[in-house]
Amino acid sequence: MYVYDDHDRQMAAERVAQFRDQTARALSGELTEDEFLPLRLQNGLYVQRLAPMLRICVPYGMLRSAQLRRLARVTRDYDKGYAHFTTRQNVQLNWPALEDVPDILAELAEVEMHANQTSGNCIRNTTTDQFAGVQSDELVDPRPYCEIIRQWSTFHPEFAFLPRKFKVAVNASEKTDRAAIQVHDIGLQIIRNEAGELGFRVHVGGGLGRTPMVAPVIREFLPELDLLTYLEAVLRVYNRYGRRDNKFKARIKILVKALTPEAFAEKVEAEWAHIKDSPTRLTPEAIDHIQSYFTEPAYAKVDNATELLAQQRFVNREFDQWLQNNVDTHKMSGYAIVTLTMKKTGVPPGDVTDKQLEQIADLADEYSFGEVRVTHHQNVVLADVRQDRLFELWQQLGPMGFGTPNLNTLTDIICCPGGDFCALANAKSIPVAEAIQRRFDDLDFLYDLGNINLNISGCMNACGHHHVGSIGVLGVDKKGQEFYQVSLGGSSQHDASIGKILGPSFARDEMPNVISKIIDVYVNKRTDEESFLDTYRRVGIDPFKERVYA
Repeated sequence: MYVYDDHDRQMAAERVAQFRDQTARALSGELTEDEFLPLRLQNGLYVQRLAPMLRICVPYGMLRSAQLRRLARVTRDYDKGYAHFTTRQNVQLNWPALEDVPDILAELAEVEMHANQTSGNCIRNTTTDQFAGVQSDELVDPRPYCEIIRQWSTFHPEFAFLPRKFKVAVNASEKTDRAAIQVHDIGLQIIRNEAGELGFRVHVGGGLGRTPMVAPVIREFLPELDLLTYLEAVLRVYNRYGRRDNKFKARIKILVKALTPEAFAEKVEAEWAHIKDSPTRLTPEAIDHIQSYFTEPAYAKVDNATELLAQQRFVNREFDQWLQNNVDTHKMSGYAIVTLTMKKTGVPPGDVTDKQLEQIADLADEYSFGEVRVTHHQNVVLADVRQDRLFELWQQLGPMGFGTPNLNTLTDIICCPGGDFCALANAKSIPVAEAIQRRFDDLDFLYDLGNINLNISGCMNACGHHHVGSIGVLGVDKKGQEFYQVSLGGSSQHDASIGKILGPSFARDEMPNVISKIIDVYVNKRTDEESFLDTYRRVGIDPFKERVYA
């Protein structure tokens, strides 16, 4: 994991001091709200429905135990004792006082954390696969490239005020895409060409929100050393041609579609020709330097605990369920990847208390070399757990609220804060998530259904990724009343697709029954071993529509 050097520490301290002065001037009236707006946004500070909201950056989802403990202290001292994990691997505080935010940022800076560029029309946090560096099917660890992009994009003077916000994601797995790269402004798939050289397939122009789009490929292979100069060319073309007259048409996806991907790619290539060999071009030494921060921890030389786990699973069915659903294969013999689900029924998805943050920190120190990862599904990963300690770990998770074995099931719901907090929301999303979780509380039935992603957003901004859910739910406003629109067939994997709207929207109290009817159609129409998405793609939307609106 990257560790700050003197330059990073100085930059963080100066940024805190700068924002402290800006906040003081805003509170005194020296800065108007319009003048303060872009300043606070690029420091992660929003004004929400009931209070300010501070979004704290978690670069590519990585957190150390000391950072978790500091987050716990901050939520306890400056907020209401809980935080929220977001769908872009960040952390949000929903109740800070404006005058306290500089102090919060100062405390975070002490443990190498910040809120820089977590909002505003700039390059946001670069995200990646939560299993990066420990999965067996990745070409290389993508995290060093995320860190390279982070350092290049932080306070980049040319890209501080883009037409609209800009998000980048990196994936290195050939089998799956846990980073959802095709619904980002730029998605980078790490690949090798026919000569075996490492590089990137570049997707540009994806995104969700008001106009959801899957990003087309604009370059099939970009050599590794050309990463930053090519990204700079993409951003320059966007900065020059992107619309600034209408924020709803200002994202790069609108520009790519308007020009066509081919014409956009031509403009990028033309711009790149001027800067390809500029000082921004990476060198092998620069990449090696960043990669040196991501060395493997001190793994013990141990065999897989196959027999021990078999015995433990045989005598404890609940442990067996958890092991099958929340534990993944590690690249190292004798180790496993464990996902702590933050989706206990009755708790808003992604919410975590100050006590739980400290408990996660303790678990990280005891079982996973002091590090965790936040997932875009709003869960937390212990990436390096010894197999012979899995049962011991599992026994602790239930009382802490992290042991629900529902990963990747219908109740592992992605859900934005919605109308309970967000000023932009048209409807509440958290109560809908809870009602669905309570309706589908039978684990055996959930396991029989298999992998179903149910994603809920409270407005068109799609922070809950509803467009790419197997089942997506969008809160809409109908003459002051909260209603919910349902879509089917979305995916953020390599076969990315945008869900299709089922039909007219539903009242909140209808939603559990609507989801039940959708599931009934799937159960009746599926073939052996066929997933929900496979069934939907085979039979189409009509059988679901007929059942739901009958």
